[in-house]
Amino acid sequence: MSRIVKWVLIVLLLVGIGVGLALKFSKTAQNAALDKISDAAVKRIAANPDAAGTVAADFINIPIEAREIADGIWQGTGVGNTHIVTTDVGDVMFDTGLVTQATKQKKALETAIPDLDLSHIIISHSHADHSGGTNVWHRDGIEIVTHAEFPEEQRYLTELQDYFWHRNRTLFPFMPETPPTMGLLAYGGIEPNTIVGNGTPLKFSQGGVDFEVWALPGAEGADNIVLWLPQKKILFSGDFFGPIFPQFPNVFTMRGEKIRKPIEYINSLEVVLALQPEMIVPSHRDPISGKAEIMRDIAKMRDATRYVHDQTIAGMNAGKTVEQLMTEIRLPPELELTQEHGKVSWAVKSIWEYYATWFHFDKTTELYPVPVNSVYADIVELSGVDALIAKASSYVEANPLKSLHLIDMVLGAEPANKKALDVRKSALSQLLAAAESGDKNSYEIYWLKYRLRDTQAKLDAQ
Repeated sequence: MSRIVKWVLIVLLLVGIGVGLALKFSKTAQNAALDKISDAAVKRIAANPDAAGTVAADFINIPIEAREIADGIWQGTGVGNTHIVTTDVGDVMFDTGLVTQATKQKKALETAIPDLDLSHIIISHSHADHSGGTNVWHRDGIEIVTHAEFPEEQRYLTELQDYFWHRNRTLFPFMPETPPTMGLLAYGGIEPNTIVGNGTPLKFSQGGVDFEVWALPGAEGADNIVLWLPQKKILFSGDFFGPIFPQFPNVFTMRGEKIRKPIEYINSLEVVLALQPEMIVPSHRDPISGKAEIMRDIAKMRDATRYVHDQTIAGMNAGKTVEQLMTEIRLPPELELTQEHGKVSWAVKSIWEYYATWFHFDKTTELYPVPVNSVYADIVELSGVDALIAKASSYVEANPLKSLHLIDMVLGAEPANKKALDVRKSALSQLLAAAESGDKNSYEIYWLKYRLRDTQAKLDAQ
């Protein structure tokens, strides 16, 4: 295929147009194009100043290579790792990584394992950085193993792809403007032929190696599974522990997905503790070894999640508001965990709304489609723009959230008010500084940076 045709295909795949044309190209041609797309994605992130220092930037810069992490067990590194357990009668894959890196991982692993012959592809869950490369690897005769809930999770993520893409691109501005919708790049379309349900692990032996696939819901979704090798005491965890181990879990992600069940996650952690792993192989970053440390850290994650859950329930029963509990509930020193991914105060709100739904029984207006900002212009008219801006300015350093509440009123009436935009920028900068020096939660930082970019753009437009 000529260089021009290759680049035309790449552009078509990236911008999500020309379905008919793209489908005319063979799978081999699409695989070749994916290599170019991977390189373009790295360059796009490297060129975007907002990506610097983010987890996404750290992941995208991980070199793609094949390495043997235990006897007969290989890892193809990348944003999402791909793993292969080799046996004499067929090899078992766990997770397939990101589609834009799958061909590079495939080349690396096939070079390292010349007689590679897949019998199973086990997908930890439906997120694209774990399932995206499946169609690159799949061929007739390979079993695709997923959780029983995988088809449903894949369905809603596919149907809401445009909505979630916009949200994610708000947080990660280096993403393409539209989701790819054709060929190997398109999300979804994976049809498992072996499913695993909660409470009943799938067990099989192959080439002298015992495999157990356990359904462990509650982590990154309802469809989470892990692979356990009992002879080697190795657990392939996917995203069960999140991108950092140990960490406080992302009980319910702010970027948007179905609600996650905290008690399910606690129970799933108990299952892992009963297995007593000596090595954890996550699908992000490096393997973790050492039984004592692993058991201690898993127990800490379980106890921290249980603590926040139980304290939230107690507060609800005591009649406290969700805002009170978000402020009051903190992990005790012995349960402290990084909150770079999951955040305790957000978990409190998530648990509250998981049990009590969106209506908090305090504001009648929550029941009706008339938002509070519909009266902002009235408040501005009564109070005066200058008075509100002055009050908001006085709150910036000591209470930037109150400052933002007042500035939202002004901007609701006068969206281009320069003084108000300047105050909003100052308040957001205060919050960003606190986030970067405090919990360092990635999503909080991404959001605040987005709001600062938006504010600066409005100022620059004047």
